[in-house]
Amino acid sequence: MKITVMTADEQFITLDVDQDESVENVKALLEVETSVTLHQQQLYFNGKEIRNSDRLGSVGVREGDLIMMLLPNAGFNHVNMQNDPELAQAIQGSDLDNLQRILRERHQQKLLLRNKQEEELALMYADPFDVESQRKIEAAIRQRGIDENMEAALEHNPEAFARVVMLYVDMEVNGVPLKAFVDSGAQSTIISKGCAERCGLLRLLDQRYRGVAVGVGQSEILGRIHVAPIKIGHLFFPCSFTVLDAPNMEFLFGLDMLRKHQCIIDLKENVLRLGGGEVSVPFLQEKDIPSHILDEERLKQASLGMGINPGTSEVRENTAGASTRTGSSGTPQTSRALGVDFEAKIAKLVELGFDLEAAKQALRLFNGNEEQAAAYLFGG
Repeated sequence: MKITVMTADEQFITLDVDQDESVENVKALLEVETSVTLHQQQLYFNGKEIRNSDRLGSVGVREGDLIMMLLPNAGFNHVNMQNDPELAQAIQGSDLDNLQRILRERHQQKLLLRNKQEEELALMYADPFDVESQRKIEAAIRQRGIDENMEAALEHNPEAFARVVMLYVDMEVNGVPLKAFVDSGAQSTIISKGCAERCGLLRLLDQRYRGVAVGVGQSEILGRIHVAPIKIGHLFFPCSFTVLDAPNMEFLFGLDMLRKHQCIIDLKENVLRLGGGEVSVPFLQEKDIPSHILDEERLKQASLGMGINPGTSEVRENTAGASTRTGSSGTPQTSRALGVDFEAKIAKLVELGFDLEAAKQALRLFNGNEEQAAAYLFGG
């Protein structure tokens, strides 16, 4: 079996040993690899020192496990908290699983970097007139530019790699407190059937406005509630709602009411202002948003793409009074509208390990842009 040993200077050594191998023999192998004598080595597994007489299998060492080698009166104190706070905190903490996870990830990253450097070195000596070599050189140059661009982003714009929490505010609908999703890209204000019933508004449902909402997914429009009071801050405002059969989404405060009540989304102060600034309420922090609301997959299914993609954010009422969701051209969006290679793009995303439905939704979300869809799925 193969195990990995991390030395005090953060070097990773892979050993091919038997499960019944003694710790003393492992130290002898490490002496050859590191020039650190057997008697100086202290080996730790799962935070406990293992003795020379122990067998690897008897102390629980298995395929792919990580062992740490320390020296007497030395350790990982050289890790600089400022330069590498993640590793320093993991070493000083008591969560050994987290420390081993970080170390394994670092080891894998170093292996990938070494393999990449070896490939680049091989390309330097490749036949310059070979078409395949030229293709690889071109790909390596392009990838180097991408990597440099990413490094610059990590240095100057690290927030771009963090998950963005959507905008929610506390609100009361007909006296019932809710966490309202503020979405300036959604044409209409949306309330679910269950939420409308809980707020005592379902009796006012006008079913003449039934229809189907189609975007990233599909949901039935049950009708409209023409007016009901909502309370934001200390003021009351009249609001109309489109009622959807979407159990995973409660309430979405859309562009129609944002316009009507002259709302300002103030991201500098992190507040929503209404009535031209007459009242303001803070956007909720992530810890104040219920976990089921933060579930991104549920939000994707529930929101039906409303406001997420400008090309699919229009809701129209037809002559029969029903509401339908259309693309910017006025026709429902289909896979064909997103490109003839839509299925091929889905297959590529599935090959990367993403769920089929999630891949379809992400591609529709970004109008068939495969790279943006992949980045969105990786970030989720």
